[in-house]
Amino acid sequence: MASIAFIGLGNMGGPMAANLVKAGHKVIAFDLVAASRDQARADGAAVAESSVAAVKGAEVVITMLPAGKHVLSVWHEVVPAMTRGALIIDCSTIDVESAKAAHSLAAKHGIGSIDAPVSGGTGGARAATLTFMCGGAGKAFASAKPVLENMGKKVVHCGGAGAGQSAKICNNMILGISMIAVSEAFALAEKLGLSHQALFDVASTSSGQCWSLTSYCPVPGPVPASPANNEYKPGFAAALMVKDLTLAQDAAKAAGAATPLGKHAQEIYKAFDAAGNGGVDFSGIIQHVRKLADQ
Repeated sequence: MASIAFIGLGNMGGPMAANLVKAGHKVIAFDLVAASRDQARADGAAVAESSVAAVKGAEVVITMLPAGKHVLSVWHEVVPAMTRGALIIDCSTIDVESAKAAHSLAAKHGIGSIDAPVSGGTGGARAATLTFMCGGAGKAFASAKPVLENMGKKVVHCGGAGAGQSAKICNNMILGISMIAVSEAFALAEKLGLSHQALFDVASTSSGQCWSLTSYCPVPGPVPASPANNEYKPGFAAALMVKDLTLAQDAAKAAGAATPLGKHAQEIYKAFDAAGNGGVDFSGIIQHVRKLADQ
């Protein structure tokens, strides 16, 4: 079992660190929030006084932070304090350029590195069923995979530095667009007098089938485990969807790619967020779609 430092113990990082403890690893955790540190301690992790203290002697360091600026700030602190030849994995969802800069910093200090953003939300983090999309050298990926498998059910090597972030951005752009499409279909069905269950029974086994419909249906009833059956408690908050769609638009602009549906999805989610719904699950966008008919 490995000695693992885990920095960033929020809604995702906390459960992920707990699963590493359950797998038998020695976990040294740190977060700026006292309550998160207390929870990590209750979950069986040792708690360090600082991020630098957490990484000293660790074979693997994992970060789970809000944005690229936070990742680079923490990596600039901890990478020089790590043991040469150790491995650092970032599971945050950040911009591709920041991810590449983080890899360069690690390489400068003789540290292996992987960008490994996740899909699966808080439920997946608790259940250890996340999907990890990994970017980095093959040797670093081979070292990271057994650790990541303690927190997820699928670990994919997507390519070199930043490729994990690229895959995550593209995946979540599909997700944002498809959830709006499914929501529009249900809103139209309601106006036409068609029941939610009837539309679900047809579309879930026809050409309209997609994950946003069959696993995360935005109306109550057809998929009991979806947030629609729990007052749209996240899950994956709408504010995070705005973040990911914005990352996708920034990447598209930098790469010279045309993503008109991705841009429109970003605009729709930004309006939903601006109306005070950033903490609502992203599938709650159906509420916004319904209101559009009244404008």
